[in-house]
Amino acid sequence: MVTGRIRQLKRSGVLGMNCRNGKYIMPFNRRHFYPLVDDKLLCKKRLQEQGLAVPGLIGVARWMRQAAQIDQLLSGHNEFVIKPAHGSGGDGILVITDRKSDYFVTSDGMLVQHADLEHHLTNVIGGLYSLGGQPDVAMIESLVHFDPAFSDLTYHGVPDIRVIVYRGYPVMAMTRLPTRQSHGKANLHRGAIGVGIDLCSGITVGGVSGNDPISKHPDTGAAVAGFQIPHWSRIVSMAASCFEAVALGYLGVDIVLDRDLGPLILELNARPGLNIQIANRRGLCSRLDAVDELDDWDQSSEKRVEWACRTFGEPGSDLLTQAPGALDLEQLESE
Repeated sequence: MVTGRIRQLKRSGVLGMNCRNGKYIMPFNRRHFYPLVDDKLLCKKRLQEQGLAVPGLIGVARWMRQAAQIDQLLSGHNEFVIKPAHGSGGDGILVITDRKSDYFVTSDGMLVQHADLEHHLTNVIGGLYSLGGQPDVAMIESLVHFDPAFSDLTYHGVPDIRVIVYRGYPVMAMTRLPTRQSHGKANLHRGAIGVGIDLCSGITVGGVSGNDPISKHPDTGAAVAGFQIPHWSRIVSMAASCFEAVALGYLGVDIVLDRDLGPLILELNARPGLNIQIANRRGLCSRLDAVDELDDWDQSSEKRVEWACRTFGEPGSDLLTQAPGALDLEQLESE
């Protein structure tokens, strides 16, 4: 039965992991450019050099002795985010939203002491959350305050927007909405929900929880389809511009909306996941093929965005009807 579903997904143009790696990531993402996205500190610097907005950097802890100097690193900040520079999947990210007396308050309301923060910094620097377990750098960033337009679509966290960019062209997008299950984090594998976005209008079109379709936010009860993403034209423009910044041909761009600053690029991903296809009810293959078939794809970012919105801004086929039931796309192999 599973084999039949896989065949149906392939016929529907769904991109599988093997095809993604062999046909798009290996040819278009040269290894020597990977540090520009895998190192979040280096990536932040590169994006700023390109004039792209990112969350502010409060401080950096590179050595264990700096973890004991947490008060100096924080410089009186009552809200901030600690994250590993080489982390992945949201591991090691600690969000502090307030300070009460001698305690700090996390995004899910827990109280932590200075010693807890120091211990967390030592774990980050020691490589507990880094790719390959190598020694890492702890980044302390300004806290993003999510746009109030998302109030009914999030639970104790900041939603983000993932845009897949191929050869500089935006080809698919979704927003990831924190839930109680995800502990306020916008990570699908932790329980956040993914909601597809029409690339032309910026209006949400449907959602997915795990690999199953979903129509309402599990905690707020709000409908996930029909929501207009604020600042949409600016978001897709920023995503397209990341192609010039890091020179990777297949890229996931993660953007958050700050209530005061607007869109900020949170991070880039050279190996973005595949569940964005379920959230959008259609596969990536036809869109990637359309970019490859262009006579002249070397255009300005503005022209690339115009073409993508004109070409991909239409309803897609309902893949969940064609291949019902949960199926882990990360295990789908392409022939």
